[in-house]
Amino acid sequence: MGETAPSPTIPGIIVHVFRGRWFSLFASFLIMAGAGATYLFGVYSKDIKSTLGYDQTTLNLLGFFKDLGANVGVFSGLIAEVTPTWFVLLLGSTFNFTGYFMIWLTVTNRISKPKVWQMCLYICLGANSQNFANTGALVTTVSNFPENRGVVLGLLKGFTGLSGAIMTQIYLAVYGNDSKSLILLIAWLPAAISIVFVYTIRKMSLVRQPNELNMFYRFLYVSISLALFIMAMTIAEKLVTFSSAAYAGSASVVIFLLFVPLFMAIKQELSQLNQKDKHLTTLQVVEQDVKIENMSNPNEPIDSKVKTDTCFARVFLNKPERGEDYGILQALLSTDMLILFIATFCGLGTSLTAVDNLGQIGESLGYPTKTIKSFVSLLSIWNYFGRIFAGFVSEILLVKYKFPRPLMLTLVLFLSCIGLLLIAFPIPGSVYIASIIIGFSFGAQLPLIFAIISEVFGLKYYSTLFNCGQLGSPLGSYILNVRVTGPLYDREALKELAKKGLDRKGVKELVCMGSHCYRLSFIILACVCCFGAISSLILVIRTREYYKGDIYEKFRNEGDQVTQVKTSQDGNNT
Repeated sequence: MGETAPSPTIPGIIVHVFRGRWFSLFASFLIMAGAGATYLFGVYSKDIKSTLGYDQTTLNLLGFFKDLGANVGVFSGLIAEVTPTWFVLLLGSTFNFTGYFMIWLTVTNRISKPKVWQMCLYICLGANSQNFANTGALVTTVSNFPENRGVVLGLLKGFTGLSGAIMTQIYLAVYGNDSKSLILLIAWLPAAISIVFVYTIRKMSLVRQPNELNMFYRFLYVSISLALFIMAMTIAEKLVTFSSAAYAGSASVVIFLLFVPLFMAIKQELSQLNQKDKHLTTLQVVEQDVKIENMSNPNEPIDSKVKTDTCFARVFLNKPERGEDYGILQALLSTDMLILFIATFCGLGTSLTAVDNLGQIGESLGYPTKTIKSFVSLLSIWNYFGRIFAGFVSEILLVKYKFPRPLMLTLVLFLSCIGLLLIAFPIPGSVYIASIIIGFSFGAQLPLIFAIISEVFGLKYYSTLFNCGQLGSPLGSYILNVRVTGPLYDREALKELAKKGLDRKGVKELVCMGSHCYRLSFIILACVCCFGAISSLILVIRTREYYKGDIYEKFRNEGDQVTQVKTSQDGNNT
């Protein structure tokens, strides 16, 4: 008989919990819940515009640099390849605080008015911290739960989608209805969260547990409760004037719901520890650096897998099968990635343009400031629902019915076209519906794109590839927002000034009022988004055979092999 394992001590239990996968997942939830500050640009952009006297084109230029910083994550991906996760998160928190704190100093007139390029640098730096949070928390968690990557991506990106609404509730409780103070909250809160949990998030040995999916559904129910509560508070705040105590109570409930997953994670870690002591527990995989390719055919000599191809042949001719680990250049120069780039350019580019202009859209249609903030909160909440839907529903359809994720991406892009047209041709209350549709489709795109990249190109260089995969987003935002939407808005505003007999020099802030302000630009956006949807159909055709198979088979095979090894070891110890 084997020796009985000693009972764990209280310090040992605490260490086990805080170093476990489930506590790391909870920490990732909080970090991602603070990583969506870029979605609040529509709330405080009016302060920047009025304080600094910018026209809409200049404001949209700031919006582009925000999108550029938020989506150019190549640097964070490459840094993550050679540094530990804690360094990635600390660097991101530094960028976040520095960028947004400088913006806050500017709009509160605590420093002299900076040049436009300096403001662009500040907002780009602050927004770029989002990529470090994604790379540190999201990529690490996907590696820890590879068989449920769609669900994990949906949950984590869902918390990011809720981030704007969460921070809105907190800033109303702490600072009152002062949108300038919101920028200060954006500066310090996400940075503080990353610093607190910086050492708990890391890649761990692959563990397979039979109740993993059930745990994810429990987290889902908690996050849905949080989203519904925030939506109810958003509606209530529009109908009733809240006191400071009411705002504080609302924020307290939000914070409590955010920490409910902590208790669930602790319970799961303790359950896993008890099972381990009884030898009934989940099985850990051997060294992570063991190559799955070598395990797939142990009788094949290693030398037979070494090729003497040229670099050109490896990149363009001898690419791996879909689902295997692509090299960085192999993936970036593939046709599949090119199609994803076009879909990202069209889909995320148009969605970001709508998000960045939402405040001015509401203003041009005559909505009060309080209602415009409701639009932003609605967009944030439905952004969350889109991410949850894309993560959980696409995973269920993929596993049960072999429904390919690229096809769901196509449907989501067509849905986005409807929301854009509702802004181009507004009717009473249509901006509410448009906020919901655009928020939902925008949120759904990100988990789908990230999951497709992981499934088609493998996980070996995922931290770099998923950041490269969203490069089309800032390019689309620049062309569609800065070069199309902004100038067309300013043109309409100048026409109104001309009708009043005024010129640009005598007006501090260029404002356009009426449904015509955004009509032409959003017709163009709808056409571009439709083109992106049609382009993604090509990827559906190219990958249809791959998605008909079992894309998670190799992870199960790896787990089964280790199960046999572990069972044999346990038998020898008995």
